[in-house]
Amino acid sequence: RQPKRAVVVTLAMAAGPPPPLEPSPLPTFTEEEGFTEKFLRKTRENPLVPFGCLCTVGILAYGIICFKKGNTRRSQLMMRARVLAQGLTIVSLVGGMVATTIRSRQ
Repeated sequence: RQPKRAVVVTLAMAAGPPPPLEPSPLPTFTEEEGFTEKFLRKTRENPLVPFGCLCTVGILAYGIICFKKGNTRRSQLMMRARVLAQGLTIVSLVGGMVATTIRSRQ
Protein backbone atom coordinates (compact mmCIF):
# COMPACT_ATOMS: atom_id res chain seq x y z
CA ARG A 1 0.00 0.00 0.00
CA GLN A 2 1.38 3.39 -1.00
CA PRO A 3 1.25 6.39 1.30
CA LYS A 4 -1.27 9.06 0.29
CA ARG A 5 1.46 11.55 -0.51
CA ALA A 6 3.01 9.28 -3.14
CA VAL A 7 -0.40 8.79 -4.76
CA VAL A 8 -0.93 12.55 -5.02
CA VAL A 9 2.49 13.04 -6.62
CA THR A 10 1.85 10.20 -9.04
CA LEU A 11 -1.55 11.61 -10.01
CA ALA A 12 -0.10 15.08 -10.46
CA MET A 13 2.63 13.73 -12.69
CA ALA A 14 0.12 11.71 -14.71
CA ALA A 15 -1.95 14.82 -15.42
CA GLY A 16 0.93 16.40 -17.32
CA PRO A 17 2.43 19.84 -17.00
CA PRO A 18 0.14 22.73 -16.14
CA PRO A 19 -0.98 25.00 -18.97
CA PRO A 20 1.18 28.06 -19.55
CA LEU A 21 0.19 31.17 -17.64
CA GLU A 22 -1.09 33.95 -19.84
CA PRO A 23 -1.09 37.49 -18.47
CA SER A 24 -4.57 38.79 -17.85
CA PRO A 25 -5.45 41.95 -19.72
CA LEU A 26 -5.42 45.18 -17.77
CA PRO A 27 -8.83 46.62 -16.94
CA THR A 28 -9.92 49.41 -19.22
CA PHE A 29 -12.01 52.31 -18.05
CA THR A 30 -14.31 54.12 -20.39
CA GLU A 31 -14.59 57.28 -18.29
CA GLU A 32 -11.54 59.03 -16.95
CA GLU A 33 -11.91 59.99 -13.32
CA GLY A 34 -9.50 62.72 -12.36
CA PHE A 35 -7.90 63.24 -8.96
CA THR A 36 -10.47 65.83 -7.87
CA GLU A 37 -13.47 63.72 -8.86
CA LYS A 38 -12.04 60.65 -7.14
CA PHE A 39 -11.17 62.63 -4.00
CA LEU A 40 -14.69 64.10 -3.80
CA ARG A 41 -16.29 60.68 -4.38
CA LYS A 42 -14.17 59.03 -1.70
CA THR A 43 -14.89 61.92 0.70
CA ARG A 44 -18.63 61.48 0.16
CA GLU A 45 -18.31 57.72 0.76
CA ASN A 46 -16.39 58.09 4.02
CA PRO A 47 -16.34 61.68 5.35
CA LEU A 48 -14.67 60.78 8.66
CA VAL A 49 -11.28 60.06 7.09
CA PRO A 50 -10.58 63.56 5.69
CA PHE A 51 -12.06 65.06 8.87
CA GLY A 52 -9.70 62.92 10.97
CA CYS A 53 -6.74 63.92 8.81
CA LEU A 54 -7.58 67.61 9.23
CA CYS A 55 -7.95 67.17 13.00
CA THR A 56 -4.62 65.37 13.18
CA VAL A 57 -2.83 68.10 11.24
CA GLY A 58 -4.50 70.85 13.30
CA ILE A 59 -3.56 69.23 16.59
CA LEU A 60 0.00 68.64 15.36
CA ALA A 61 0.37 72.27 14.26
CA TYR A 62 -0.96 73.55 17.57
CA GLY A 63 1.36 71.19 19.45
CA ILE A 64 4.38 72.45 17.50
CA ILE A 65 3.36 76.08 18.18
CA CYS A 66 3.09 75.30 21.91
CA PHE A 67 6.50 73.61 21.81
CA LYS A 68 8.07 76.65 20.12
CA LYS A 69 6.55 78.95 22.75
CA GLY A 70 7.98 76.80 25.54
CA ASN A 71 4.67 75.48 26.84
CA THR A 72 5.89 71.90 27.25
CA ARG A 73 2.88 70.69 29.21
CA ARG A 74 0.41 71.75 26.51
CA SER A 75 2.79 70.49 23.80
CA GLN A 76 2.87 67.00 25.35
CA LEU A 77 -0.90 67.03 25.70
CA MET A 78 -1.28 67.93 22.02
CA MET A 79 1.10 65.15 20.95
CA ARG A 80 -1.02 62.65 22.87
CA ALA A 81 -4.16 64.10 21.31
CA ARG A 82 -2.52 63.76 17.89
CA VAL A 83 -1.92 60.05 18.48
CA LEU A 84 -5.57 59.66 19.50
CA ALA A 85 -6.75 61.54 16.39
CA GLN A 86 -4.53 59.36 14.19
CA GLY A 87 -5.95 56.23 15.79
CA LEU A 88 -9.52 57.39 15.23
CA THR A 89 -8.69 58.21 11.61
CA ILE A 90 -7.32 54.70 11.07
CA VAL A 91 -10.40 53.18 12.73
CA SER A 92 -12.71 55.21 10.47
CA LEU A 93 -10.65 54.22 7.42
CA VAL A 94 -10.88 50.51 8.24
CA GLY A 95 -14.57 50.87 9.12
CA GLY A 96 -15.24 52.52 5.78
CA MET A 97 -13.40 49.75 3.95
CA VAL A 98 -15.43 47.10 5.77
CA ALA A 99 -18.70 48.92 5.03
CA THR A 100 -17.77 49.23 1.34
CA THR A 101 -16.90 45.54 1.18
CA ILE A 102 -20.20 44.56 2.78
CA ARG A 103 -22.14 46.84 0.40
CA SER A 104 -20.39 45.43 -2.68
CA ARG A 105 -21.23 41.83 -1.69
CA GLN A 106 -24.95 42.53 -1.45
